[in-house]
Amino acid sequence: MDLEPATPETQSEAAAPASEKPQFKRFRKRFDTVRLSPDAAARQGKAATAAFLALKDRDAMIAFLNTHDDALGGRPIDLAVESDAGLKAVEAALAAVAGS
Repeated sequence: MDLEPATPETQSEAAAPASEKPQFKRFRKRFDTVRLSPDAAARQGKAATAAFLALKDRDAMIAFLNTHDDALGGRPIDLAVESDAGLKAVEAALAAVAGS
């Protein structure tokens, strides 16, 4: 068994790989889709809550929010996320559905 005494040269060689930064983080999630702004996310939450309160059924809520509505001119969830006016239009449509 050959053991050589540690010299400054061999110490720096052993320490070099440890000081290098990793090229990527192994456990970091990668998001490939566009994230919503905080305002858009809040409108999305309000639309989903309003739909659930009006329809009282999870499946009906999902169907309403994700199905094209001719009266609104698009999918209600997309309209609500897009603007405050869209959210108000979706809430008005929900009020009409809940009232009937």
